[in-house]
Amino acid sequence: MDDLIASAKKEVLVEMVKLVQKREMSGSKGRWKEFLKSYDKKFGASVSDPSRRNMDSLAAFLKTFEKDEDVKFLKKVLQCHSNRNEVVEQLKKVTPDNETAEQKLVLLTLEHPQYSVDYSFPSHAEEWLVVKPKKKAKVMKSSEMIAVDCEMVLCEDGTEALVKICAVDRNLQVKLDKVVNPNKAIADYRTEITGISANDLDGVTHSLKDVQKYLAKLLRHGTILVGHSLNNDLQALKLDHTRVIDTSYIFSYTNGPINKKPSLSLLCKAMLGYELRKKGNPHNCLDDACAAMKLVLAKLEGKTGDVIAEEVKELDVAKLLVHRIPSNVLSKDLTSVLPGDFTIEVKANKNARNTYSAFAIFKDQQQAIEAFANLEGDLEKDTCGRPQKLVKFELASGITGTLCVCNVIPPNSVGQSKKRSMEDDTPNTVKKLRTDQTLGQLEDSNQCETHLKEIERLKVELSQRDEEISNLNKIITALARKQGL
Repeated sequence: MDDLIASAKKEVLVEMVKLVQKREMSGSKGRWKEFLKSYDKKFGASVSDPSRRNMDSLAAFLKTFEKDEDVKFLKKVLQCHSNRNEVVEQLKKVTPDNETAEQKLVLLTLEHPQYSVDYSFPSHAEEWLVVKPKKKAKVMKSSEMIAVDCEMVLCEDGTEALVKICAVDRNLQVKLDKVVNPNKAIADYRTEITGISANDLDGVTHSLKDVQKYLAKLLRHGTILVGHSLNNDLQALKLDHTRVIDTSYIFSYTNGPINKKPSLSLLCKAMLGYELRKKGNPHNCLDDACAAMKLVLAKLEGKTGDVIAEEVKELDVAKLLVHRIPSNVLSKDLTSVLPGDFTIEVKANKNARNTYSAFAIFKDQQQAIEAFANLEGDLEKDTCGRPQKLVKFELASGITGTLCVCNVIPPNSVGQSKKRSMEDDTPNTVKKLRTDQTLGQLEDSNQCETHLKEIERLKVELSQRDEEISNLNKIITALARKQGL
């Protein structure tokens, strides 16, 4: 393991540390910031951004992980990078004259900054299948494509399981359309999302292994797997495959952060000019698989660009992102945690922690904004700088815990269209609006300053508490030694 870490590039080590942080993993010297306090006596955890740290400190931290499950996971991440680099190198060996358009999109997916994070699967675990395409030139140049989409249910053990899969080829011919029996006790069918109920599984014998066997036959011959946020589908399929095209990677926002992915519905509307589904309707596996394939075909044929204009964003959809939801909390229970009238759209689980995410969708933006304002919780910001609240809850069943609610509505989006029409009509109104915007920016600046002061105060308070805990631990250790424990 140490040799693998020592031979890795810095960008790989940075991504690994960030992934470890995201999963809240602890080594023999604690988590990342705790490690920095002991490792770097000069700066401590004041410079905690992994990208601003040298390779020695990154490698030293990763080497503190000694538990078998942690070591296996880190090795898998390194293997993911190795697999990607191997495919990338093979693709780069192809001259531009011989490179197919499909290969370019595979390369675009593999080189996306989020790839190594999203596609770091625990494929060392039981039931996982790693597809290793033959290295023949014909296989590596294959332009065959299959688009897939899956639906998952929440099981009583806190995991998600495959319950339905659809697959289509590049001619949109259905290759697979199956309901799958998870063969596990199911806690939540998520019928409002999946469209699947308990009755649909009566008499179903098709298993995950059957699906894996079918897909493996296709993929070993170099077939490219297509999908939107395909990592979620591969997670459900317990399938590790490298030749992929992820439509959430090959399109992006004009000025959005690299980790902000456009939804499949938005891409259909912006790039293909049609509505994927009506608001409130459950997902349709077949429609979603076809949509992903249509997006790739449109890109291959040069009928669409790479960038989504800002004005095409889903301003008409009012929703709050609810994440870090404990797996023992059913989606229907969220109605007793959040205020207001809304429907729940569950997102696929992206990590190995026993949590999941969902969208609370309201009738309009104003209702979503009011619900967030009325929500009791500690206000903070997520990694994208959006406001979110850490909410403590206690359900009628007695289950207690915390979750995060993030306000994903773009600022100043309410009434934006009215402002634009007024600007077109009267120059005087333009001046007034600009003045109001300037005042608003000043107010935001003052609020930011207040928030920064509050953050600094909390940092000092946390540091004092850490010191108190450390002193208490020393006292306990001393007493234990005195008592001969």
